[in-house]
Amino acid sequence: MTTRTRLGMLTPSSNTVLEPVTYAMLAGLPDVTAHFARFPVTEIALSPAALGQFDDTPILRAAELLAHAKVDVIAWNGTSASWIGFESDERLCERITAATGIPARTTVLTYREVFRRLAVSRVGLVTPYTDDVQARIQANWGAAGFDCRTERHLGLSENFAFATVEPNAIARMIRAVVTEGCDAVAVVCTNMDGACIAARLEEELSVPVLDSVAVTLWACLIAAGVDTTRVQGCGQVFGLRPVE
Repeated sequence: MTTRTRLGMLTPSSNTVLEPVTYAMLAGLPDVTAHFARFPVTEIALSPAALGQFDDTPILRAAELLAHAKVDVIAWNGTSASWIGFESDERLCERITAATGIPARTTVLTYREVFRRLAVSRVGLVTPYTDDVQARIQANWGAAGFDCRTERHLGLSENFAFATVEPNAIARMIRAVVTEGCDAVAVVCTNMDGACIAARLEEELSVPVLDSVAVTLWACLIAAGVDTTRVQGCGQVFGLRPVE
C-alpha cells in the first residue's frame, strides 16, 4: 500500500487562487494530496464586520471537518494575522491542535519563520489591500523586526477581486520594491497569484520572492515530513530545510 500524505488547508470562501496553485505546485508529488475546507470571507477591511470574519469559531468548525479526512497537518491558508496580529495565529494554531490533535500552521507565522531563517530585515511588501490594511501590516510586521516601508498595494477590499490581478501587474510591484531596496519580497495574499512568477523573478532580481500560497505549502510539507526540494520551479523557499 502506498503511503499518502494529506495536507489540510483552511480557505477563505471567496478565494479562487490557492487551490489550483497548490495543486499545480504538488504536480510532481503524486504521494501528496491537498484537501480544503472553506469558511466565509468576502471582504478585507478593518471594519468590525470584516474583522469578525476571522473569529475562531467558524475556522475551528472547518478544521474539525478537515480532521475527518485524517490529514497530517492543518494550515490556515490566509493572511489575516498580518493586520490583526501574530498572536491571533498563535492562538488559532493552539486551538486547532487542541480540537483535532493535528499539527497546525499558518501563512503569517510561516512568513515570520522564513524571514528569520533568511535573516530578512527589510521586506518588500506587495499586496492588493487598502491603505489602512497595508499600514496595519507595516506596523505589525515592523514591531516584529521586519521593516516594510518599501511597499506597493492596489487599494482593493473585495476578496474575490484579488484573484483578477494579472501576473504582469504583480511583477511590476515586485520589481518596484526590489528597485527601492529590500532583502526579500513578500506577496501577501493567498488569493493573488505570485507563485506563478516567483522563480522567474528571483532569477531576474536576485532576491527571494515569497508568495503566500507557496510559503504555506512549504510549511505544511515540512510539518508532514515531506522533502520540500521535490517541489521544483516554484521559488527558493522550497530549498529551505527543516530545522534540525
